[in-house]
Amino acid sequence: MSDAGSSHLPRVALIVAGGRGTRLQPLTYDTPKPLLDFCGEPFLLGVLRRLSAASVARVLLVVGAITEPFDRLRGPAAQLGIELSSVPEPEPLDTAGGVRSVIDQFDDRFLVLNGDILTDVDLASVAAAHARSGADATMVLTRVEDTSSYGVAVRDGTRITRFVEKPPEGTLPGQDAINAGTYLLEPHVLQPHPEGPLSFERDVFPGLIRRGGHLEGVVWEGVWADLGTPRRYREGHRLALNGELRWPSVTRVPEREPGLRIADGADVAPEATLHAPALVLEQARIRPGAVVGPGTVVGRACDVGERVRLGSCILHEDVHVGPAVVAEGLIAGRGCRIESGARLGTNVVLGSGQTVAAGERLDDGARHPPAAG
Repeated sequence: MSDAGSSHLPRVALIVAGGRGTRLQPLTYDTPKPLLDFCGEPFLLGVLRRLSAASVARVLLVVGAITEPFDRLRGPAAQLGIELSSVPEPEPLDTAGGVRSVIDQFDDRFLVLNGDILTDVDLASVAAAHARSGADATMVLTRVEDTSSYGVAVRDGTRITRFVEKPPEGTLPGQDAINAGTYLLEPHVLQPHPEGPLSFERDVFPGLIRRGGHLEGVVWEGVWADLGTPRRYREGHRLALNGELRWPSVTRVPEREPGLRIADGADVAPEATLHAPALVLEQARIRPGAVVGPGTVVGRACDVGERVRLGSCILHEDVHVGPAVVAEGLIAGRGCRIESGARLGTNVVLGSGQTVAAGERLDDGARHPPAAG
């Protein structure tokens, strides 16, 4: 992370993490989307590691009505030097309402992050740009080739002057940057808005511009990926495994050869074949004749049987794959069992604890919910 602007980095961050994750079902039936495993640990824990490296000392998670699933992050957060707490939303308050509800606790600038966006944005550089411009708020932007599916931030220099929703391609020459879901805000930006449902995109930022405020735009040329669908979830893993961004749970695992990371304590048979990029985590076992990768994560305590073939697969913790199973694009939740002789189509998604019986056939794109109980 750049040293530039490090003195301007805020000590407080709020993470908007209340999304229901309906597009990622069945993985999200029993696990909030921001807590899904990403390269071997809850996604939000990786975000917390990056915030700790940026000297953030306090993080508030803006979540839904149920906060208990997030409590398991408090211990790891404390070890990182972060005081972690949750802000519940008994009723949905849109993207900014939960943040507005706690704004009176802060008297200095703070970060806001979207809890399901994978990015390696340099927060120190964002803080430096914010301080240099004297802005009321700074929005991180990312470029897209086709603007017709997004709201475009129209800039005069680096200052955002308006937003145009889903402009047809070519109608805004030179304007190809969209909201990347990371903000640095001064507290007064939210204070004019009453508590209750509130949207950053529809209310806060357009309102700031109408009042003559300064909304700075920082275009980040690095990684930005929405993890909100199975396809994007797989793609996010590929970016981390390929090293296109440095993600903490990947980089801490020893690299045995380029792109091939095998944790200490994993048991990989000499007769198995691993194709980079791949990540094999603690206590995982890969048996003789198995072919794993490229683009595959074998989670902690998984058991991959003899002659299994796994390509672009994401196995969460304690998944058993029986002998001779072939899978491409499989995402298997914690504790799944795929018995020998099961036949899987491409891009199957299994909720936690699901069993695929010997001889059972699953069609391409099949989604099976978590096992009952």
